[in-house]
Amino acid sequence: MLIQDIRNSGLDIADLNQLKWDLNQLPPVDVGEYIGQLPEKQRAIAFRLLNKDQAIDVFEYLPTEIQEELINSLHDTQVVQLVEAMSPDERAELFDELPAVVIKKLLRELSPEQRQATATILGYPEYTAGRIMTTEYVRLREGLTVGEALSKIRRQDEDKETIYYAYVTDDNRKLVRVVSLRQLLFTFPEVLIRDIASDRVIRVRTDTPQEEVAQVMKRYDLIAVPVVDKEDRLVGIITIDDVVDVLEEEATEDFQRLAGASGDEEALSPAHITIRKRLPWLLGIMALYIGAASAIAPFQSVISAVPVLAVIMPIFSNTGGTVGIQALTVTIRGLGIGEVTPKDTMKILRKEILAGLGTAVVLALTMFALSLIWARPQERWVALIAGVVMATNTMVAVTLGTLLPMALKRLKLDPALMSGPLVTTMLDTIGFLTFLTMISVSLKVFNLPS
Repeated sequence: MLIQDIRNSGLDIADLNQLKWDLNQLPPVDVGEYIGQLPEKQRAIAFRLLNKDQAIDVFEYLPTEIQEELINSLHDTQVVQLVEAMSPDERAELFDELPAVVIKKLLRELSPEQRQATATILGYPEYTAGRIMTTEYVRLREGLTVGEALSKIRRQDEDKETIYYAYVTDDNRKLVRVVSLRQLLFTFPEVLIRDIASDRVIRVRTDTPQEEVAQVMKRYDLIAVPVVDKEDRLVGIITIDDVVDVLEEEATEDFQRLAGASGDEEALSPAHITIRKRLPWLLGIMALYIGAASAIAPFQSVISAVPVLAVIMPIFSNTGGTVGIQALTVTIRGLGIGEVTPKDTMKILRKEILAGLGTAVVLALTMFALSLIWARPQERWVALIAGVVMATNTMVAVTLGTLLPMALKRLKLDPALMSGPLVTTMLDTIGFLTFLTMISVSLKVFNLPS
């Protein structure tokens, strides 16, 4: 079967022994990256060249969609071995992508312990601490001595996610203390755990948002944080590698949303996936731009009477939008990394307004000068209005760029929902309406030349 697959895929059978040897010598993360870059027909072949232990390690480093692909191409026994060996949090992430019928089949084949661990994690809402935690951790009872604790760790906990920390619980599994492996190694065996463990335990709840977990671990410089339920019972831990994934995911999502794109699109996604994810956003943005254009429509006669407006208006649009996105990006980043909170709104707004005042003066003078250059002699009065509106639009831009994401955060919504195209469209509409209204009023009231 393997030989036939090799022939169908176009691989050279003569090179397989060398490839097999190479793949089994490389670190699992490098093998996972290599397999992920292969054409679809060759991925399963390369994976089946791995020995059992290497295959188990490599499988966790593969993207979820390739894991699903391999599950469909491997024998049931191999699949069960791979899924059984995964950590509960990685297994739950995989199950999120699999059809329900496949999940039920795999759950039946798992050991009772792993089945329970996976079901527990899947029971928590997405994007919370409970969903990204692992149930593999070191738990000690208060009454143990250091020697007994080390014996327990050696005997039972060699496969735990991390042993940098051990978590001390009472008889009801309530988390009461934490002790580091370093403390255990450098303390006499007869000393009780409760005498060296710290009762100042940084913890998160199962319903804590995953980005908040990342902020907690960053703030306290932790490599693992315990997760407790509503009764303060220890149910799992979150390790630094999971948090790195969360930070990358959140940063990617924020960046894409700020650009007005889907928050889960990947660079190597097939073309039809890219179209499906981008098109709704683009249609929505087009609708916003139609709204901005509608604000200009009633002023067509004004633009015809003062042709230089057609040259000046695009500068309003691009400059105001850029200023708004700058303030928006800085604010969203500060909220995302926990540098600021909605309580700091006025402090940030004061800073942005002061910076905006300086920016507004320079931009207004530049706009005034450009309008003088481009306008016909009888249109040069437009330069004064252009400078005033540019300054006004700049101040509005920094205000919106600061207040809108803060408002979303206060409402417990993702600040990144305030995308760049939405802000620029709002600023375009405000700027165009203000500018054209002032021009129209000047033409009618003051009977200025055009």
